[in-house]
Amino acid sequence: MLNHRITLKARPAVIPGPEHFSQDTIPVRPLEPGELLVETMYISIDPAMRSWISDTSGYARGVAIGDVMRAGGIARVLQTHTADFAIGDMVQGRTGWQSHPILRGRETQKLDLSVGSLEDWMGPLGTSALTAYFGVRDIGALKPGETLLVSAAAGGVGQIAAQIGLIDACRVIGIAGGPEKCRFLRETLGLHGVIDYKAENDLTAAIRREAPEGIDVYFDNVGGSTLDAALANLRTDARVALCGRISQTVAAEPYGIRNLGSLGGKRITMRNFLVFDYHDRYREARAWLSAQIRGGRLQQRLHIVEGLENAPRALGMLFKGENTGKLVVRAVD
Repeated sequence: MLNHRITLKARPAVIPGPEHFSQDTIPVRPLEPGELLVETMYISIDPAMRSWISDTSGYARGVAIGDVMRAGGIARVLQTHTADFAIGDMVQGRTGWQSHPILRGRETQKLDLSVGSLEDWMGPLGTSALTAYFGVRDIGALKPGETLLVSAAAGGVGQIAAQIGLIDACRVIGIAGGPEKCRFLRETLGLHGVIDYKAENDLTAAIRREAPEGIDVYFDNVGGSTLDAALANLRTDARVALCGRISQTVAAEPYGIRNLGSLGGKRITMRNFLVFDYHDRYREARAWLSAQIRGGRLQQRLHIVEGLENAPRALGMLFKGENTGKLVVRAVD
């Protein structure tokens, strides 16, 4: 059996693309005890990938030149040398950008398809949804009747965060780029207010227009000037959940936040978090998310790119804002 791989060839200066990766095919080696041979079906495309291939990778170990590009995905078990998995099981693990990876059983999760489909496990039961759940409910401590502002609200994390706010009986305002994304937020998800940042000359004023009494919780996915505009519109005792800073990941020059002074006088809490810190509570979160899916209160649009070979192009799409919804690659039909 052959394994088609996509490896890192060069570190991008700004937006990554196909020119930064190489593709090859190698034979699959024999399994060792505790390992699984799987066929990759879906691959998650996430903003953190950009930091993994930079010179300074941040909280996670970087991908070395020549290594398979790191990624989480869903796969089917083809061979197993562990009693915990059977041939045909659907699993979630660190597949990387490759067609037939070998995974360690102890680092792989068997999927319970009774609580959701494979697409659900990539979307509203996946890591992006868990990130939204803990960011809104734990870091944001959102309460019924409050106002929630979500940036990149049409993205993989943002659309779940926004819907959690709706389910929790809050006023929800989403920021997105372009009429298609804003229409999705308004007409499909039913947000109370939508801001197209590409059509606004003054984002601070636009947020004030949609939330004249201020924001109680800001779920930040982009950083930069959007974070600055949100800070200017926070109410006393507001909370800011710092989830991502995608606008700064590919910025030529870092943006200097000007409105940090408002934190002190208004007693605002601003905190960064990583979903992996909540690993012991994944079951709790997925039980809640699954119940919302079954009740028709939670959905997630997937933006699917077909073909493993197109993963490098998909990663570039993420940083150009070309996706609406959770961006994934379908590796096989």
